[in-house]
Amino acid sequence: MDAPDDFDPKPGQAEPVAPGIRRVLCNNPSAFTYRGTNTYLLGASGGVAVIDPGPEDSAHLEAILAALGPGEHVSHILVTHAHRDHSPLAGPLAAETGAKVWAYGDATAGQSEVMRRLAASGAMGGGEGADQGFVPDEIVPDGGTIPGDGWSVTGLWTPGHFGNHMAFDAQGEVFSGDLVMGWSTSIVSPPDGDLTDFMASCERLAARAPARLWPGHGAAIEAPADRITWLLGHRRTREAAILEALSEGPADAATLADRIYTDIPRALLPAATRNVLAHLVDLMGKSRVAPQTELSAETVFAITG
Repeated sequence: MDAPDDFDPKPGQAEPVAPGIRRVLCNNPSAFTYRGTNTYLLGASGGVAVIDPGPEDSAHLEAILAALGPGEHVSHILVTHAHRDHSPLAGPLAAETGAKVWAYGDATAGQSEVMRRLAASGAMGGGEGADQGFVPDEIVPDGGTIPGDGWSVTGLWTPGHFGNHMAFDAQGEVFSGDLVMGWSTSIVSPPDGDLTDFMASCERLAARAPARLWPGHGAAIEAPADRITWLLGHRRTREAAILEALSEGPADAATLADRIYTDIPRALLPAATRNVLAHLVDLMGKSRVAPQTELSAETVFAITG
């Protein structure tokens, strides 16, 4: 269910994509950001919310400000999560506009207890792309509502890709960050990412029956239920493949990734390995596998029983 390669907006150019929603694509394409980070402007007059301002990029800052129409100003800056392609520009944009930055919490907020312990040990590595210095001005509690000029959003704490990940629901138009995207599955890399939380967050988002999803990268998702169902099924299929590979004998995440991810460029294997590690930690929590040594990124796992 790979997305067709037809999403190619011009970076830096504000594009109306739905009533009261504009998108400005940042010019930071990569294997992990697709065409770049989507920054959204919510509102049609007066105070406008900027959702995911993006990386610290002066040209993108200018593009966001240029997207404002007559009589408009930035009243709120909302950040889905503290990755460096989403949150660093929040500070410069706040300094330029006087708007406050709103998010679930800082870069360490929302980590599960098991991931907090793994992060403290340092044995799992991780931290890829985290904006460690991110601290919002305002904390948005799970289910909290942020009102604006002719718009309002409800914050949904949706950890999994990142502990402080929050989606923003504007009456069914949901800004889903990196939890659900159409062009790719999300990277879940412990200890910043937690697959157990990821699956629960996807199920929670599906239960809200959103009309449409506006992801952090790639095109809008017009059939959210179908996409989320596919993503959950994909993860379960990957889990089954890991268990099948382990039935041949104990192995570490890198060995399993090399066996299972046969259809991706070799340069992406390290990211695939982190995904496998996330599955192994999740399976360990379900008592399906057990580490053969103290838990780390190189630990060999075996099927239990």
